[in-house]
Amino acid sequence: MKLNWVTLNVRDLEKSLYFYTKVLKLNVSARFGDENHQIVMLGEADGTKIELIFEPNAQIENPGNGVSIGLETDNLEKLIDELKNMGYRVTGPVSPNPHIRFFFVQDPDGYTIQLIEQK
Repeated sequence: MKLNWVTLNVRDLEKSLYFYTKVLKLNVSARFGDENHQIVMLGEADGTKIELIFEPNAQIENPGNGVSIGLETDNLEKLIDELKNMGYRVTGPVSPNPHIRFFFVQDPDGYTIQLIEQK
């Protein structure tokens, strides 16, 4: 079994794209659909992706409730500083053992993103 993607239904595609591509630096690997149903795949072409689905008239109840997505970074402190300077609220960092540190931030829809640095 291989995980291909995680799907997030979003309220504002442009805000979500800004967060994932400009803030977290993920690549757009595919984008398709029309004005009533848009899909954007984020991540490397041959890797696991985050799928953003935007339907302008959809009601999204409690987005992000109980969902957390972990992404690895090379420089945790730099990313924490960048996010704080952009106005995002950061929780952590936490280091449960000497080989891993992480913190949490919420995307524009309330999905929890865990950013991890492993050594």
